Amino acid sequence: MKLLTHNVLSSKCLKGVSVGYPLRLNATDIKVVDVDYNSEFVQRMIPKINYSALYDAAQSIGHHNGLPDTVAEDYEHNEEFLKAVHHVLLEVDIVSGDLECPESGRKFPITRGIPNMLVNENEVNEINDSNGY
Repeated sequence: MKLLTHNVLSSKCLKGVSVGYPLRLNATDIKVVDVDYNSEFVQRMIPKINYSALYDAAQSIGHHNGLPDTVAEDYEHNEEFLKAVHHVLLEVDIVSGDLECPESGRKFPITRGIPNMLVNENEVNEINDSNGY
């Protein structure tokens, strides 16, 4: 699982959970793979991700070296910053571990790089117009 994927996952569908984001990342196996660098892709992704959650996730697994704790003001023209974000978003791969809901403590396993976010029927919020679930 890439940290880009982690950045968009939440557990807000669980009963009693209002936000469910960001999920705590507990990695037991991490692989770093080379991915072709594309500065335009990284530039377009920065406004779409929660950078603070990305930094915290990278820090929690020990892969935040070179990544500043805030977005660089001139990030579009800061090649060093873009390469550091590229590395964390796309080259760090969580092979196994789990994701944990920050509100309920419910754990979701990561196996062979795939997070299993399936929940039991009795764990899900009832559907209503106010929460979309």
